[in-house]
Amino acid sequence: MIDRTDAAYMEMAYGLAEKAVGRASPNPCVGAVIVRGGRIVGHGHHEAAGEPHAEIVALRRAGARAKGATLYVTLEPCVHWGRTPPCADAVLTAGFRRIVISALDPNPLVFGKGVRRLRRAGLDVSVGLLAERNRRLNEAPSKYVTRGIPFVTLKAALSLDGRMATRSRDARWISSAAARDYIHLLRAEHDALLVGIGTVLADDPRLTVRHALWPRKALTRVVLDANLRLPLRARLLSTLDRGPVLVFARAGARGGKRDALLRKGVEIITIPGHGPDLDLARVLARLGERGIASVLVEGGGRVATSLLEARLADKAFFTLSPLLIGGREAVSVFGGEGAAKVKDAFALRSVSAFRIGPDTVLEGYF
Repeated sequence: MIDRTDAAYMEMAYGLAEKAVGRASPNPCVGAVIVRGGRIVGHGHHEAAGEPHAEIVALRRAGARAKGATLYVTLEPCVHWGRTPPCADAVLTAGFRRIVISALDPNPLVFGKGVRRLRRAGLDVSVGLLAERNRRLNEAPSKYVTRGIPFVTLKAALSLDGRMATRSRDARWISSAAARDYIHLLRAEHDALLVGIGTVLADDPRLTVRHALWPRKALTRVVLDANLRLPLRARLLSTLDRGPVLVFARAGARGGKRDALLRKGVEIITIPGHGPDLDLARVLARLGERGIASVLVEGGGRVATSLLEARLADKAFFTLSPLLIGGREAVSVFGGEGAAKVKDAFALRSVSAFRIGPDTVLEGYF
């Protein structure tokens, strides 16, 4: 049986943790609440990498009132030195009566060790309350800390017949203004935005976050451009104050163009490949090396198809608009040879849906 009081305080802790979405990466989003005598005496969340962890922020607010209190925290206290000291040490010396932890930290340096350390010290520790909330909230940092590569989300604006653009490659605008505004919020929750060079050549996008709630969000922009076709006058190159631009290309691709892009402030990363394609697994590995824990893919159908066929996509956000585009030459989100039988088709799991204006947003996992 779930204790309703415990659940209510843990929900508060998760409400705090959610404030860190898009800000704490590559660290997880964590919230903490300290309760004594039925009153909240401390609370906090981890605001950014290098900043104090949630338990420390809450303890600083609680002060001496933490003694004899209960700590509710969404993730297991850490036991290792990183940019900040181990939280387990501070928790042990605070004099808590009880500790309620939602989920174990998947980081191999921590997993289970924080709980064992607290229990060995004689503290009353319970684990598992609302753990599913943590799995969804921290899906990106969890993948990053265990596998070293970012969590990959495909985003596409689609007509009812699954088209991303017409036969003339026109895509403005399939989704409504309200749905496009939501996508800027979605961009802000990620570390990087990835597109193929075809999208840059067709749309000349800025690939920035433009939303009143995120006026200064810096986003790493990633372009897959095997042959360095990125125009020197692309609007993307005028927005380097909004985040770095990384171009993945093949070795030996157009040396003169390479030098010109480098002078513009672009970083070029060489990746093995064949034909027009790059090794996307290597691309993700290189992004992981840079501390990028989450990538939103807005590139065209070719990029989406390559990621799906390589089994590298984790999640999808599809906005479905009440339009029928049709045409054999229209762009689909998933091309290639396709499935020979329905049982071989890609299936989305844990699908949820909600409405934004005239559009429906589908969210699911591969």
